[in-house]
Amino acid sequence: MSDRRRPAASAPTSTALAHPPSPLEPWRDPEWQGLWLSVQSRPWTSLALIPAGEGAPEDFTVLVAVILSRTGMVHLGSPIQVADGTRVPLAQLAPFLDEVKRYTAGGERILIALPPAVKSPVTHSIAQSSDAALLCVLLGSMASAQARRTVTQVGAQRFLGSAIFHPHQIAEARAKR
Repeated sequence: MSDRRRPAASAPTSTALAHPPSPLEPWRDPEWQGLWLSVQSRPWTSLALIPAGEGAPEDFTVLVAVILSRTGMVHLGSPIQVADGTRVPLAQLAPFLDEVKRYTAGGERILIALPPAVKSPVTHSIAQSSDAALLCVLLGSMASAQARRTVTQVGAQRFLGSAIFHPHQIAEARAKR
């Protein structure tokens, strides 16, 4: 008998099974795509994203705006701007609105992230100067009384509707950002 040993089996070189597939980028997720298509129900060039009330992270609507922007760019193949209106003081309201108008006058679409109406006196003004609005609800974190007050103050006719987000969706989206 020969003293030759059989070579050891080599380890697979592929790591496809070693790591689970990463979750989809939010803008490729069917739920985000469905939301994007839902906000297309009425023509707009400026869309205000307003939290239903307090209780969400400060960057809640900014994060939603960025994901919707990317989703829209995948759909339309053209840029969709994001304006962070979450910290606009009264003294900067007019220049902010002028900047939004410059974009929309040039034919660009813009998503405007806003703070809760109870935290900022300019939220209503910015929302009312936009073509449309979307009420953003973080499930389990916001009071329905604040949501009703926001809709009443901005004007129900301005809203395309509302979107309810689960906290895990926002956390996952933040991690992918």
